[in-house]
Amino acid sequence: MSVPGAYQAAAGPSSVPTAPPSYDETVAVNSYFPMPPAVVPGPTTGLVTGPDGKGMNPPAYYTQPVPGPNANAIAVQTVYVQRPVSFFDRPVQMCCPSCNKMIVTQLSYNAGALTWLSCGSLCLLGCVAGCCFIPFCVDALQDVDHYCPNCKALLGTYKRL
Repeated sequence: MSVPGAYQAAAGPSSVPTAPPSYDETVAVNSYFPMPPAVVPGPTTGLVTGPDGKGMNPPAYYTQPVPGPNANAIAVQTVYVQRPVSFFDRPVQMCCPSCNKMIVTQLSYNAGALTWLSCGSLCLLGCVAGCCFIPFCVDALQDVDHYCPNCKALLGTYKRL
């Protein structure tokens, strides 16, 4: 026939499975956890009764001492580190490191390497009669300086070349 498995009842005098244990029986099995002692009314002596009936001292609680005024106190200054700002040919919203205000930068265009290179290449192509100076009028060929509108500090430069 078949060998009884873990899910089958073992062959014995009664083949009817028994009911699972009740909640009280299950809780009684786990009675190895110590229960706190019952509070007895009366004067307290400072001793706490342990699970074995012997007295033991209560745990000591220590508090942190409050520091008094110190003549050698060091002033703490909070420093906020700003992530680097990438400057391009458009205005940038940022916090000015000089005046610590949130600003949108003002732009100033200056002749840079790309402007002079464009001017030289136009001269070589034969635009000598003044047309070679057109790159000095085109903002897209010039370097861009970013200034703070409040304190007029130079915040960064975008170089085209």
